Amino acid sequence: MDKIPVRHIPETQKEPGLSGGFSIRDIQELLAEKDMVQELHRHDFFFILVLKNGTGFHEIDFTPYEVCNHSVFLMRPRQVHKLTLKAGSTGYLIQFRNDFFYSQNKLSQRLLGKASNKNFCSLDSETFQKLDSILAAILKEYTDKQEGYDEVIKSNLSIFFIELVRHRKNRETGAAAINPYVQEQLDKFLDLLEANSTQHKQVSYYADLLHLSAYQLNSITKAVMDKTPSELINEHLLLESKRQLLATSNQVNQIAYNLGYEDVSYFIRFFKKHIGLSPEAFRHNFK
Repeated sequence: MDKIPVRHIPETQKEPGLSGGFSIRDIQELLAEKDMVQELHRHDFFFILVLKNGTGFHEIDFTPYEVCNHSVFLMRPRQVHKLTLKAGSTGYLIQFRNDFFYSQNKLSQRLLGKASNKNFCSLDSETFQKLDSILAAILKEYTDKQEGYDEVIKSNLSIFFIELVRHRKNRETGAAAINPYVQEQLDKFLDLLEANSTQHKQVSYYADLLHLSAYQLNSITKAVMDKTPSELINEHLLLESKRQLLATSNQVNQIAYNLGYEDVSYFIRFFKKHIGLSPEAFRHNFK
């Protein structure tokens, strides 16, 4: 059975004082005047690409993006991507495992959830300058490793995420403020969905874990995302189906089994109903 290649933070980058592994690299030094070309793969850590100047192509979960100046790409663990970054690009590459930032507190988890719910953000010059200063300070702490550097890095990373979330909120003019409790419950639902969707596909299962009624969970997802819990469950399963169809050579019956479908014909009907193509046709058209 083929699997989508999964990359890990190298052991050499797991600093003793940085729980869970963290690294920050200067893009210009990393490229060393050569293009970076990464084929389709996934990570088991957070991946943040911040570009002061950049050209190339980035595809995240099959959504294409043009690499451009003053931009941020933020990927969560398990997302698949492929990247071409041209020589001469400048900025920072940050990588860290869940437990590095989650070890802070619940507020940190919520902040990271808000910052990472969108994969791409284009910034104005003023906002980028703020973020650039924060990342330069993080890189210096990471390089110098003076006493307490790990805590300084985490604090600066929190500021980075806050500035990113503020920027998005300011650009989304007219958007209603989201109740913190509603946002927290939504984030928990999405985390549970990521971990359990292959075994559990019923809304009631997630509502019970969250100590909510199905009606309450529906109200939360509709208020924030204008989608029902069932729609979000289906979207997640379809995305994982696409990942396995395009990033592995597994047969359709094996993919159906991986996603928790015992009846392959049901899985094929489900996929075709939502995508408009059979799994095999989708693979053939997009490979």
